[in-house]
Amino acid sequence: MSNVEGMELLTRAHSYLREVAAAVPEQAWGAPTPCSEWTVRQVLNHARLDQQAYGAAITGAGQPDSDPFHPADALDTDAQAVLDKVLRDVADAYAPLPAGTEQVPTPLGPLPYALAAAAAAMDAAVHAWDMAVATGQDAPLEDDIAEGIRLAADGLVDHLRDSFGVFAPAREAAEGAGPAESLLAFLGRDPHWTPVGS
Repeated sequence: MSNVEGMELLTRAHSYLREVAAAVPEQAWGAPTPCSEWTVRQVLNHARLDQQAYGAAITGAGQPDSDPFHPADALDTDAQAVLDKVLRDVADAYAPLPAGTEQVPTPLGPLPYALAAAAAAMDAAVHAWDMAVATGQDAPLEDDIAEGIRLAADGLVDHLRDSFGVFAPAREAAEGAGPAESLLAFLGRDPHWTPVGS
C-alpha cells in the first residue's frame, strides 16, 4: 500500500495533469494518444470533464457541460486556465472532508474517502500520462502515485470495464514491472506506448 493517499494523492495527481497539459507543444494537440480514438485535445477535455464531475458530485455545482466520453476535439481559448479552475474546485471540494468519511459522493456512486480520492486521482494521473507519452514529454507516472491509485483500480476498474467498456482489456505486465507499469497494463495500456513513426 502506498504512503501517498487521500488528499495528498489527489493533489499530486492534479499537479501531474496540470504540468503535463502546460507542456504540450502547440503543434501536438492533434496527436494520437494511447486512448486510440482520441487526440491529445480530446484526452485533456475528457480529463477536465471527469474532474468536474468529481467536484460536482460533492458540491452540486459546476456539472460537466458535455459528455466526458465524447470529448470535443477542440480547445477553449485558454484551456490551461479552465483546467486550473476545475482542479482547484475539485481540491476545494475534497479538502474539508474528514479522511474517515465513509460515503463521499462520486460519479461512480458513494465511496469511502480514500477510494473516492484515489478514483479521482486515477483519472487525472493516467490521462496525464496519456498526454505525456503522446507528446514526447519526459514525465513518467511516478510509482508512489501509481501505488496509491491502485486502490481505486483494484476496487473499481473490472466493474467499469465489464459494465461500461470504459477501459481496454487488461494487459499482461512484463516480468519485474514496477507499480506504474503494472497499473498502466491493468488499465489496458501499453506502458511502453509511443506514437506511430516515433
